[in-house]
Amino acid sequence: MAEISATLSDQLAEAVEGMPAFPKSVQRILEIARDINCQPKELVSVIEKDPVMTMKLLRAINSAYYNFPKQITTVNQSLVYMGLNTVKNMALSFAIIGVLPQKNNADFDMQQYLVHSLTTASIARLLCQQQDNKAIDPNDSYLAGLLHDFGKVVFAQFMPLQFREALAMSAEQGIPLHQAEQQIIGTDHSVVGAMLVGKWQFPRPLTEAIRLHHGTIAPENDMLVNLFIANQVSKKLAMGSSGNPVVSRLPMTLAKRFGGNLDDIIVRLGDLSRIVEEAQTFAKIGKEAA
Repeated sequence: MAEISATLSDQLAEAVEGMPAFPKSVQRILEIARDINCQPKELVSVIEKDPVMTMKLLRAINSAYYNFPKQITTVNQSLVYMGLNTVKNMALSFAIIGVLPQKNNADFDMQQYLVHSLTTASIARLLCQQQDNKAIDPNDSYLAGLLHDFGKVVFAQFMPLQFREALAMSAEQGIPLHQAEQQIIGTDHSVVGAMLVGKWQFPRPLTEAIRLHHGTIAPENDMLVNLFIANQVSKKLAMGSSGNPVVSRLPMTLAKRFGGNLDDIIVRLGDLSRIVEEAQTFAKIGKEAA
């Protein structure tokens, strides 16, 4: 990747600083969830102190998607029915959605972006679970998928005209969006996305996976591998839209490791329709006014 000029570096830094801070309540949720000795009541207490998150969480759980026979009225009940990890991921998803701007001048479709990000997150988690890799938490793979394209949000908000031009170039020429961004802006969304996630003080492996997801995919980096494959699956199956029409082929090292191409991996993943339905539910509820 070409070196970023000092002027562009300053522009990116200013744009990242202009993005909202990540909610402290969600940082606390992450800390609690990583503690193997954490008690569910600790998570309940943090969520309940955020009334908007609580409302969206309960609205999602009581939606037609889950179709529980009785209404869930408390966060504690939601943990009983859904489990700690599911409730944590829902809270994280709604927090991410809450940071998104309502409008942008690049005409970037935030709802379709959300569906793509949410499905990528769920597929990355599923890949991790299927590999049964103890070295990486499936929920970290989920978070990487959720945040991997957030640099596009920064571009749409703070460099809208250039980003719109990059979107058009990618669509018209059939080239990957990150290559169009590099030509027009001078860098791509993976760079600014990693800067933003770093500002939000997420762990370094997560930041690195986001920074590298359009580079050379190191087969030993499990979080990056899960993110890369999940991203391609979501695009290939048209699960939302990230503004990037190009599905990348699996590098030979990954094709050997997974025993086939992307289509073979999709078959082994099984029915993904529920993942799409869940993403659409989260995206809709998450953007509803509090």
